[in-house]
Amino acid sequence: MGKIVECVPNFSEGRDHNIIEAIIAPLKNKSGFKLVSYEPDIDYNRTVVTLIGDAEAIIEAIPEFVGWAVKLIDLNHHTGQHPRMGAVDVIPFIPLEDTTVEECVGFANTLAQIISSRFSIPVFMYALAARQPERVSLPNIRKGEFEGMKTKILDPLWLPDYGKPEIHPTFGAVAIGARILLVAYNIDIATKDEKVAERLARTIRQSSGGFQHIQAGPAYLEQRGHVQVTMNVLDYKKNPLYRIWETIKMEALRYHVEVTSAEIIGLIPKEALTDSLKYYYATQDRKFLSTISLDDIVSEATKYMQFRDLSTNKIIEKYLE
Repeated sequence: MGKIVECVPNFSEGRDHNIIEAIIAPLKNKSGFKLVSYEPDIDYNRTVVTLIGDAEAIIEAIPEFVGWAVKLIDLNHHTGQHPRMGAVDVIPFIPLEDTTVEECVGFANTLAQIISSRFSIPVFMYALAARQPERVSLPNIRKGEFEGMKTKILDPLWLPDYGKPEIHPTFGAVAIGARILLVAYNIDIATKDEKVAERLARTIRQSSGGFQHIQAGPAYLEQRGHVQVTMNVLDYKKNPLYRIWETIKMEALRYHVEVTSAEIIGLIPKEALTDSLKYYYATQDRKFLSTISLDDIVSEATKYMQFRDLSTNKIIEKYLE
């Protein structure tokens, strides 16, 4: 195996099982990389895909995956809680083993050129692959979403990095980039009032004066009957999960609502969990042992931070051993 990366394509369908399976099919049972998971969400109407393996093998497979999204998703008829500007909305490359961020920038540009030329889809390079400061932030690129991108892309400030300044009529546009590991982390709040979730998100997100390296917003989950504070933790080493969890619990008291559980979307580095466990152990004068197993990490993290879906299958290191 060559350069080992994680690649996390997100596509804008989370409800129709047949469409999801057709789009995912080109990524199954391929040599050189593993389809670790694909997680559809009905309320977000979005599926998060996680791939780990050889970067070149992933790049070879993704265009067919994108091609099926072109055929089967029409954003003119798409609704969901998650912002989106493309049928395949974002494709990041993350370095894992024997790979640098600079190499991931190269992988992102290679894939961007292929997708743009093959499907006439405009591509914006984002995060560490961004060519302009305004495009480092994915929410900044995506602002206006599919509907707004029709005119936004004509602005000289928002010409795509690859392709013509016009969106694909049904697919839209896609962001492709390179970044370090982030944690997609959602906290469940026992209320249907989305304004409460928005106020809680505002207390922690960087753009509202909260914690650095945090992107956060509200979402109402109709299927579960409550709201979430949904977030990306862009640097879990500088803002550990326990700090976010405890802050949301503390701030929720003023609204007299209960913080009931949390979830991880995609994969999480072991260190992001053990760093939080070290905090909780210290509060109880417990000694943290570096030899702790993945099973015990899951059990302990669930106890302290009320994860409702955590398993060893969510921990990156399981796939690198």
